[in-house]
Amino acid sequence: MNAPAHAPTLRKLLDLAWPIIISRSAQTVIGFCDAAMVARLGEDALAATTAGALNVYAVFILPMGISSIVASFVSQLHGRGDHTGARRYGFYGLIVAALAQILCLGVMLAAPYFFAQLEFTPAVRTLLVQYSVVRLWSGGAAIGLEALANYYGGLGNTRLPMAAQVLAMVLNVVLCWVFIYGNLGAPALGVAGSALAGTIATCIAFVALLGCFLAGYGVEKAPRSPLRGSELWRVLRYGLPAGLNWFVEFSAFNFFINVVIAGLGTTTVAALMAAMQVNSIAFMPAFGIASAGAILVGHALGAKEQGAVPPTVWLTMRVAGGWMGLIGLIYLLFSHFVMLPFAPPGPERAAFLAISAKVLGLSIAWQLVDAAALTFAESLRAAGDTSFPMWARVVIAWLVFVPGSYVSVRMYDGGMNMAVFWLVAYMGLLALVLWLRFRSGVWRSLDLAGSSEMPPI
Repeated sequence: MNAPAHAPTLRKLLDLAWPIIISRSAQTVIGFCDAAMVARLGEDALAATTAGALNVYAVFILPMGISSIVASFVSQLHGRGDHTGARRYGFYGLIVAALAQILCLGVMLAAPYFFAQLEFTPAVRTLLVQYSVVRLWSGGAAIGLEALANYYGGLGNTRLPMAAQVLAMVLNVVLCWVFIYGNLGAPALGVAGSALAGTIATCIAFVALLGCFLAGYGVEKAPRSPLRGSELWRVLRYGLPAGLNWFVEFSAFNFFINVVIAGLGTTTVAALMAAMQVNSIAFMPAFGIASAGAILVGHALGAKEQGAVPPTVWLTMRVAGGWMGLIGLIYLLFSHFVMLPFAPPGPERAAFLAISAKVLGLSIAWQLVDAAALTFAESLRAAGDTSFPMWARVVIAWLVFVPGSYVSVRMYDGGMNMAVFWLVAYMGLLALVLWLRFRSGVWRSLDLAGSSEMPPI
């Protein structure tokens, strides 16, 4: 008997994963460099830039999550050999990006009112509004870049989106140097300059990848066909729960930062957010591995090789968990050294380093369980199981994590230790629930791409 064509191997997983890892890492390097560059301007600028990036991402994350379902459709259609149908889903992702830009324009108008309700200092609030308004102009481009990355990723071509993200990273770093400090004759815009650099870099990278997509570069040749309203509806039907998956979790975390942590003081906020920036870079390889595993799951399901799915998921989780274990060891040995680039000048420097190094060390626990939760969530998403993970996140995030952390930290002065405890508890409980869902085998009965609508190969 021949081995299944989509049987998982470490080589297949890593061949798909390493460009995704570089792409995702490039995104986080942008945030890392922004934070490191504005740190020279003081802790108000650092707190505003990092918190501003977090809040802007909270706006992006719903349409970004919706566009993630494009990879699920494309990977299954590709597994069945329907390249014409797969291309249509790339255009549906671009429609989601256009709708996202309209959303961003509305949020820009509400930004001053929103930040006025939070417990940041007046100086930080002013900078937060400046950063957010400028950065939101690139919302459609950011989602479009994500949608096309999901399209190409579903085909198994993860290198072209990688090139676009690396382009964005390089442009952002150079333009930050220009606009934050006022080099090459440009005005010194400070925090707003950081946002302007990110906006320009994102738009240029999106236009480059869009040109490749429209020209048919990097895909298998296939006849083109008109878009179908029924398929766009399927994208929204399955994509909205996927987007809410991301949004619910991120909004809970945003509440955690803006309400639970903000009251602990500017130094604590800046230290926590800087530690999160470091964490995000270390986390992205695990995210890339999980995304690559989901692509393999989609290919197997599209080819009707369901038996290849569980081995793929367990291989993915072992690799992602191994990476997180290695990062944890580095944190244990070098956490203080890792945080030095973010340390602002002045009397707060020592306190900043002490808090941020401690958070980095404690983060090891939640990263390990987060790798497991992410692997199961991505695999279920690839199969079209998006509603259950959404409700799991709603319940655990908003009925357990948010009230637990608020009561412990704000009402009973639990401090940073209790804050980190609730992060670990949330990730651990979510990983357990998603594992039980995967183990139930519900994903075997789902028909995401609508096999009945597709011609036999």
